[in-house]
Amino acid sequence: MDPLDAGSGGILRQPKAVWATAGASVVAFMGIGLVDPILPSIASGLDATAGQVSLLFTSYFLITAVAMLLTGFVSSRIGGRRTLLLGLALVVVFAALAGTSGSVGELVGFRAGWGLGNALFVSTALAVIVGAAAGGSAAAILLYESALGLGMACGPLLGALLGDASWRYPFFGTAFLMAVGFLCITAFLKEQPKPAAKTSVLDPIRALGHGGLASAAASAFFYNYTFFTVLAFTPFVLDMSPYRSGAVFFAWGVLLAVFSVIVAPRLQKRFGSLRVLGGSLVLLAADVLVLGYGDHTTAVVCTILSGAFIGVNNTVYTELALGVSDAPRPVASAGYNFVRWFAAAAAPFFAPRIEEWTGSLKVPFVVAAVTAVLGALVVLVRRGALTLEAEEHTTRHATQDSVTVFAN
Repeated sequence: MDPLDAGSGGILRQPKAVWATAGASVVAFMGIGLVDPILPSIASGLDATAGQVSLLFTSYFLITAVAMLLTGFVSSRIGGRRTLLLGLALVVVFAALAGTSGSVGELVGFRAGWGLGNALFVSTALAVIVGAAAGGSAAAILLYESALGLGMACGPLLGALLGDASWRYPFFGTAFLMAVGFLCITAFLKEQPKPAAKTSVLDPIRALGHGGLASAAASAFFYNYTFFTVLAFTPFVLDMSPYRSGAVFFAWGVLLAVFSVIVAPRLQKRFGSLRVLGGSLVLLAADVLVLGYGDHTTAVVCTILSGAFIGVNNTVYTELALGVSDAPRPVASAGYNFVRWFAAAAAPFFAPRIEEWTGSLKVPFVVAAVTAVLGALVVLVRRGALTLEAEEHTTRHATQDSVTVFAN
């Protein structure tokens, strides 16, 4: 059955609860790239350095990483609907507070609270969508991936449109949209059955004892360092107005969405997941290297082009994380995300400091290229475990009724 077939109860024919959750997911993912076009404006408005402003990403993703150990613990006790609403409420509060910040320290702190709320929401959203969706898990996952891509594309655009007037407005805009999402989920989503077994905080850590999952997490750690060097450091390199920077990252997000949802599955079917992942990581390394050494126009083109490779990588890593381990999908996903989000926190912290230490804008991108290659090397060295163990457990996972999130 084609998940795109509207006549078969596919992606286009879903209950209101599914559309409400998917719509809120779009806004949740918008929050990741929202600050990209306004980073220089925030630095100017709060009299902060690039390194200080980049902590907006570091605090956000550091809390997100730690929160991955708590999401299963919380949702298995209070249920998916209440977990979503708790996450949305936290985002509304901290996004609004972020808009009132009087210093970069306050803004960084409020982004940390925002990260906690976002982790609770996105870590639960796919499981809720699958549970409420018509047409099976394939249509639900495709809808979720589409929401992710749309959010990553529209986040910088919203940041640019609202941020051109004031860097504070994008934060207030996000709080308003998430409040709408809160009301929609309250109205349309009914509580789903709680899991039969409660999840321990340490279960995701124990899951990483599995060789295949640990290998996928290690590779994704290196990849995410590259990913978030592009996302968090490139705006300072481009040094463009919010509108122009927003347009660049909107185009980047469109490529990310198209390659994640449409291109990646076709490449996987033809060449195999690990070959596609390894090749895409190497191409991403070459792209960021050229980005660092090229002129301004080249940097713009390479920034946009990186969205294609990032989209492919996100999709393949999703499937590896969900299929390679013998642990329940929610637990395996939490352990995997716990590892990879630390790199998302590290890259925005180290990239501007590497530039300060070396006096060169090129070196942070050299480091990012190296980490992408290291990610590919992990895939190459551990391809046997990743391939064989994924094949062994794919059939078993395919019979499970619950599918959990890979928070891209």
